[in-house]
Amino acid sequence: MVTLKPADLAREHGISTQAVRNYERDGFLPPADRTPSGYRIYTEAHAAALRAFLALVRAYGHAVAGQIMNAVNEGRLDHALTLVDRGHVQLLRDRETLDSVRKAIGHLTETPSVPDATTRTIGELARRLRVTPATLRKWEEAGIVAPTRDPATGYRLYQAADVRDAELAHLLRRGGYLLEHIAAVVRQIRAAGGTEALADALTAWQGKLTAQGVAMLDAATHLSAYLRVAEASA
Repeated sequence: MVTLKPADLAREHGISTQAVRNYERDGFLPPADRTPSGYRIYTEAHAAALRAFLALVRAYGHAVAGQIMNAVNEGRLDHALTLVDRGHVQLLRDRETLDSVRKAIGHLTETPSVPDATTRTIGELARRLRVTPATLRKWEEAGIVAPTRDPATGYRLYQAADVRDAELAHLLRRGGYLLEHIAAVVRQIRAAGGTEALADALTAWQGKLTAQGVAMLDAATHLSAYLRVAEASA
């Protein structure tokens, strides 16, 4: 059996030997045997575990990667695989959300926009969207729209940006999305400065999802390799 030192494992990934020891302490690597003088003895199983953990970090984040490795090293393989499955489910949801937002943005940019000087009352906007005023008030409570108030009457007044956000909310609600999720998307639009800027942000989001998908494939390869080595050395 080939034995390795902490420095050997650390050197492969450009990390410190203390990081390797910390990963073992936290259960991300299997426990190492010790020499009579107390030095750790690592094997190829530890090297494979470290490769798997770091690949999982890139795919799922540090917390979930640690949970997966803890489960594997404790013999709870089904739980580890459940965590992996949840990550894939979340990635699929993110892809579906991205597609829905992209379609909604496309619809809004294709539809003639309301002139900037135009304001609408709650009744006018409700009729435009074919929803009830109560629905618009719920969207306001969720932070999706932020109408101003007429100083004389106190009535809600919806500016062009409010109409855009309400139209987007209407599309996403029909797609089954929750109000808190829609509110997050609307905040992204406001932060981006409008739908055109958000379209650029969506392209970047697509790139991140693609990179995460590839990272998940890489993590699966390393995790599978660790499972084979661990089984052979058991």
